[in-house]
Amino acid sequence: MSIDELLAENESMDLLRLVTAGSVDDGKSTLIGRLLYESKGIYEDQLDAIEKASKKQGSAGERVDLALLTDGLKAEREQGITIDVAYRYFSTPRRKFIIADSPGHEQYTRNMVTGSSTASLMIILLDASKGVLVQSRRHAFLASLLRIPHLVVAINKMDLVDYSEERFREIAAEFTDFAARLELTDLTFIPVSALEGDNVTHPSKKMDWYKGRNLLSHLETVHIASDRNLIDFRFPVQYVSRPNSDFRGYMGNVASGVVRPGDEVLVLPSGVTNTVKEVRDANGLIESGVSSQALTLVLENETDISRGDMLVHPQNRPTVDRCFEAMVVWMSDTPMSQDKSYVIKQSTQVVPGRISDLRYQVDVNTLRKTDADSLELNEIGRCAFTLNHPITFDPYRRNPGTGALIIIDRMTNNTVGAAMIIGPLQDSDKANLGSWQSTPHGGYLERQEAAGHVRLEERIEKQGHKPATLLLTGLTGTRKRSIAYALERRLFEEGVNVMVLEGQSMRLGLGRDLGFSVKGRDENLRRVSEMAHLLNEAGTLCICSFVAPFADTRARAKELVGADRFLEVHVDAPIEFCRENDPSGLYAKADIGEIKDFPGVTVPYEAPQAPDCKLDSSEQPVDECVERLVGLLRSKGIIKADA
Repeated sequence: MSIDELLAENESMDLLRLVTAGSVDDGKSTLIGRLLYESKGIYEDQLDAIEKASKKQGSAGERVDLALLTDGLKAEREQGITIDVAYRYFSTPRRKFIIADSPGHEQYTRNMVTGSSTASLMIILLDASKGVLVQSRRHAFLASLLRIPHLVVAINKMDLVDYSEERFREIAAEFTDFAARLELTDLTFIPVSALEGDNVTHPSKKMDWYKGRNLLSHLETVHIASDRNLIDFRFPVQYVSRPNSDFRGYMGNVASGVVRPGDEVLVLPSGVTNTVKEVRDANGLIESGVSSQALTLVLENETDISRGDMLVHPQNRPTVDRCFEAMVVWMSDTPMSQDKSYVIKQSTQVVPGRISDLRYQVDVNTLRKTDADSLELNEIGRCAFTLNHPITFDPYRRNPGTGALIIIDRMTNNTVGAAMIIGPLQDSDKANLGSWQSTPHGGYLERQEAAGHVRLEERIEKQGHKPATLLLTGLTGTRKRSIAYALERRLFEEGVNVMVLEGQSMRLGLGRDLGFSVKGRDENLRRVSEMAHLLNEAGTLCICSFVAPFADTRARAKELVGADRFLEVHVDAPIEFCRENDPSGLYAKADIGEIKDFPGVTVPYEAPQAPDCKLDSSEQPVDECVERLVGLLRSKGIIKADA
């Protein structure tokens, strides 16, 4: 066989991605080492290195310690455990394999979830002498949650129980009883001894009572052709290729489905339709593209498409919404917070948002649902999400490619959670998520213009200036309130219809029922934004002075007021300056715990990344700040240049 024929044959073989899971010392690394060793998947120099390492660090006596093949990290060899996910590739004449050797300790559940995210088959190892452990149940639950199509329970270390059929049946029965409460579609039990090589790649003469296939034979023949979703075409755009003026292609991986030239496609979220002109892979034009392929699509007509958009078939659309439910696996030492803003990354979309409600937590040992306020490291729960903008998704059950997401901490940029989307929230559920999303109680009412209604255009013409909302945001003690009133005086004397909305006046009236928690501040700014919107409609220029510590809340305020009339002003100053200019002693009260969730002390202040204007009130006097803001209003055409 020539090299070209060999490569062609290798290319034509299908690929099985699998992941191993199990408790510490269940023998995962030894099993993978045995598979690699007996399938000739180890190079000679690798084997020499392992033989030398076995004499120094091995735990298999005089034999080669095959576990050292996958325990590549120094710390792993020293501790005899797997810490990071190790990927290994090997092939047999019938199939290619990529194995993810994931850690067994509960501490590394996040790594295990990462290794399982692309797997079609999971091998859960059980120690025959120990039976079904909590970690075994956890891994089975995760396999169900991640919708891994095929599950193999390899009952290992049968040599320690004298290859007992009775022990094998006992463990299989216990695991089957637990698995009956999960959504597992293909469950297989195989008794093995990875250390001795029984039933790994060859049938074991010591377990002639077992009539099933050995592990390698099962991996070679398990049917995976129908696992891919070839029905729902989903193409998240990753990059727009524009090498010259004659070519525009949209690049990405097909999350699911099939696409061919001539297919009509719908661009989401814009809703524009187009037709596929060309389908290209790395080698050029092809007749069709399928799930998991990296493609470039060329469309018939010029359309505004960018990264984060998704191409789908018009008759088969995913959901576009910003409120949904998902099962969350928490991966951070810092507990989940319902008051915190996170970054949500789903396919190529990245959107700020909150975990607005924790419905329940799941006890992975008993599968019981319990009430909880937060999720700790490795805990799993059902949560409601509320994002700042809609995303395009499917339920994970139907389409893992568009139903999975990760949760990123905005401050540390660390991935703190993974989630599988269940579906969009019902309207009745959205009503309980907070006032920003809730449906008004007077939802049956429609805005109607009465006879004689004074239109905004008439007000602008009569007043000689446009309405706008300036949000002055900054820590307590930055003098933003003084700046707001000084600006109001300056504009009033120039004939501008202007009004200040600030914290103290709101807290004594419209916001007096609200506390200073994160949710209280959130609702306070919503009410301010509603009021500013009404005043803008009446032609009034509003100056809002509030701490407004969270970026996504300010973004919602901008959306509510209207982006075309909303200006964000960051009044900045060092925290020491703010403390000195805090006449109410709020910082001192926050320091001793009398005030909780105080921005700059016990919760972070998320400074605007691109404000319309930034003032340093510790360096600039109030009058100078006012002049800057007047100049801003003139440059935006809100007040006349000669006003």
